[in-house]
Amino acid sequence: MSRISLLCLTVLGISFSVTAGPAVAQTKSESATSAFHQLLDDEWDRRLTQDPTFASWLGDKRFNNRWQDVSLDAIRQRHEQDQAVLEKLKQTDETQFKGQDRISFELFRREYQDRVDGFRFGWYLVPLNQRGGIQDENSLADAMSFSAVRDYEDWIARLCAFPVYMDQTIALMREGIRRKIVHAKVVMQRVPAQIERQIVDDPTQSLFYKPLRNIDASISEAEQQRLREEAAAAITRHVVPGFRKLLKFITDEYLPSCYERVGVWQFPEGQKFYAQRCREFTTTGLTPKEIHEIGLAEVKRIRTEMEQIVRDVRFDGTFHEFLADLRTNPKFYFKDPNDLLVAYREVCMRINPQLVKLFRHLPRVPYGIEPIPEHLAPDTTTAYYRPPSGDGLRAGTYFVNLYRPEVRPKYEIEVLSVHESVPGHHLQIGLAQELEGIPLFRRYGGYTAFIEGWGLYSESLGQELGLYQDPYSRFGQLTYEMWRAVRLVVDTGIHAFGWTRQQAIDFFADNTAKTMLDIENEIDRYIAWPGQALAYKIGELKIQELRRRAENELGDRFDIRAFHDTVLSNGAVTLDILERIVDEWIIETRQSIRASR
Repeated sequence: MSRISLLCLTVLGISFSVTAGPAVAQTKSESATSAFHQLLDDEWDRRLTQDPTFASWLGDKRFNNRWQDVSLDAIRQRHEQDQAVLEKLKQTDETQFKGQDRISFELFRREYQDRVDGFRFGWYLVPLNQRGGIQDENSLADAMSFSAVRDYEDWIARLCAFPVYMDQTIALMREGIRRKIVHAKVVMQRVPAQIERQIVDDPTQSLFYKPLRNIDASISEAEQQRLREEAAAAITRHVVPGFRKLLKFITDEYLPSCYERVGVWQFPEGQKFYAQRCREFTTTGLTPKEIHEIGLAEVKRIRTEMEQIVRDVRFDGTFHEFLADLRTNPKFYFKDPNDLLVAYREVCMRINPQLVKLFRHLPRVPYGIEPIPEHLAPDTTTAYYRPPSGDGLRAGTYFVNLYRPEVRPKYEIEVLSVHESVPGHHLQIGLAQELEGIPLFRRYGGYTAFIEGWGLYSESLGQELGLYQDPYSRFGQLTYEMWRAVRLVVDTGIHAFGWTRQQAIDFFADNTAKTMLDIENEIDRYIAWPGQALAYKIGELKIQELRRRAENELGDRFDIRAFHDTVLSNGAVTLDILERIVDEWIIETRQSIRASR
């Protein structure tokens, strides 16, 4: 056995004799596996303990009375703990692990490597942006269940603890000012209005009061009255003053310190930081320049298909005039937001029965379709998905934006729905949460390149599910694919190559039929969330590549349902591991075919 193997087992607390036969070697391997499983369990518990809101989101109620400690000292301590775990993993002989344990080890090590590598760049110093943060913590209650007195008391305890959480958040941002790790002014200018919505004279009108409006009927009237009074007092004494303090800080200190230009290239070590974000979100070694070039090539390819549709519908005008018509022609829009919601639900009802054509397994947990909360809708994107809770008490939710329905086109309803619900996020994440024999960090986590890559790949399945029957819906599908190709260009343009916000908006508008409200919100999202938008297209391209490879290798014996099983049966893995899994499946399938002849 190698010295590294000896070190590994010593680090994991395993001792043994150097001279060992096969039976003893097997025992060593079993001990190493047991020690690794214990480490996974311990680290999962540490994560929930240190991130109580994530635990609440999953349905674990143990820490429902606390917020995360986001003090600088706590963040540094967590980093040191991450370093210690990573050192253990680096000393471990991974060849001892087989099957799912091997995948778990590789994913776990990569997760900690990404955390440790990213710490030096200080992204934790920007804890909020226009799309969310402490100014939206009330939305946590929407993901929680309230049925017992203890549930409401824990929520009230959280409200009472709000001032400490707020002070820590402001301290982080002050440190960000000092280190010049701050957002661009253009995105942070949206935040004061969001904070002002939380400053109310009547505490019962606070968004944090929502759980108290319909208290579970099993609780006595006297208890209900007590809980309502205590919640109102906590909001008045702790929550509202905290938001007044935040508003003053943002207005007087933070906004004046924000960058006038956009892009993290302005940060200390900004180019290295962005390169690290590219590696983390795509799970590849692609450089910003390589990603930018992939984006330009995809834009060119998709544009050719879009222009063919313009010719097919016999539009009398240029490509850009066609886009303008799609953005402004009333026939493509609803006037009533309720009609838009009904249309989303109707499309999902049409998709659901068709899934068995492409999938052997479907998630047991259902999903619902709900409007994005009104206080968030003006500043966020067209839709998003919230996964089910770990305790099974909350279904998955496909949130759709009903704000200004006159800018929410009908032709994008089908493609958006297959991405966010089924066979996109709900199907993939629902199945991952139901997987047996894999650790919790894989069931309830995963890599954006896989998760969003699968969502974008799912859009291409729409035609096989009976969608995109009219050319405008097909153009909507291409618009969404183009949207993700454009992301590769504008995200890298903004953060690596010094593009202006307007330059990014213009490139987006020149190549898609997205409305200007959506385009501006999207560009501001990329500004505030560097690198995340790269995952979609890079992940989708890999899944498409693997499907073509399997089809070519297996010919008429290719089974689309078996391929999808293979892709989805390990949770959200990195793209290199996904490729290995699919290649192994292709080899096994070919061997099975030869054996059956």
